Amino acid sequence: MQEIKFDLLSTVEYGGCSAKLSPDKLSGILGEIPLLKNANILVDIETHDDAGVYRLNDETALIVTTDFFPPVCSDAHVFGEIAAANSLSDVYAMGGKPLLTLNLNMFPSAQVPLEVLKDILLGGQMKVNEAGAFTMGGHTIDDYPPKYGLAVVGIVHPEQLITNAGARAGQKLILTKPLGTGIIIAGQRMEIAEADAYQEALGQMKLLNDYGMEVMQKYGVKGATDITGFGLLGHALKMAQASGVTFQIESQQLPALPQTVRLLKEGCIPGAAFRNLNFVRDEIHFSQMLSAELKMLACDAQTSGGLLMAVDADKAEAALQDLQNSGKHPFARIIGEVLPQRNKSIYYA
Repeated sequence: MQEIKFDLLSTVEYGGCSAKLSPDKLSGILGEIPLLKNANILVDIETHDDAGVYRLNDETALIVTTDFFPPVCSDAHVFGEIAAANSLSDVYAMGGKPLLTLNLNMFPSAQVPLEVLKDILLGGQMKVNEAGAFTMGGHTIDDYPPKYGLAVVGIVHPEQLITNAGARAGQKLILTKPLGTGIIIAGQRMEIAEADAYQEALGQMKLLNDYGMEVMQKYGVKGATDITGFGLLGHALKMAQASGVTFQIESQQLPALPQTVRLLKEGCIPGAAFRNLNFVRDEIHFSQMLSAELKMLACDAQTSGGLLMAVDADKAEAALQDLQNSGKHPFARIIGEVLPQRNKSIYYA
């Protein structure tokens, strides 16, 4: 890692996907926005999916998405990598491949050296290149604190489209990345996170979800989402509701970053986790045996998190082995199953 010339964390209180507007506030206004309809629009905001999808013809559909946020780490280059990986993830979550990107920059030129912006863009471009996409330009405004992300256009065959409405009863739930990035980042800010845990968190956030997409296509997955600012339970809730099913999630099977549970026990709980808990509490049955730490872990806001995929039960173990044997997803786990719709959208035990 390059020497840090400017500590980006000094500019923010909430960084990464934890800076998102709370989901309950967001849901309240989106329903009041009038949208034009078209037969070629395969996915819009109604199902709170990861991206919008527009069918060009019988062979090709466009996946359109955007994401940006304030710094999630101190190093500018690493921040660029993470923000770009996070933006690209929505295309992968829907089974597609990124094609075109635009840089979105908000940068305070009077307070932060311009070389920092260059490092952010270099980090972002590294991930765009890794994804095999093409940068077409972008837009920059002078604004404090700095923020960075991408607008992304991807492509997918309409019959291979994956949405959060595609989960079916009887399937298994696989999570590809460990939880706890928000907790580790908070611990780093408080100077109580261990160096190896922080580096593992950065590595997971920089990891593209491209291989997870390939596994989903290989095993015919139709229902998935990526886990970001609303936490595992927030995104799982949207997926269960869109699919008309109930999720059973086992807390003991959740993969977590090193030191995460200990930090939670010490009271290192980011504010976004409480906002996410407030959003999901009415639609989730929490087991009385569930520890407070595991409840908050599942509500922790993730930045560039993993894919949550619903896989046919007879294919789940093979899909899991592919993920783990790839060397990219050693934390991948089967964390639960899909049930017929019940009184609650999620049962978390």
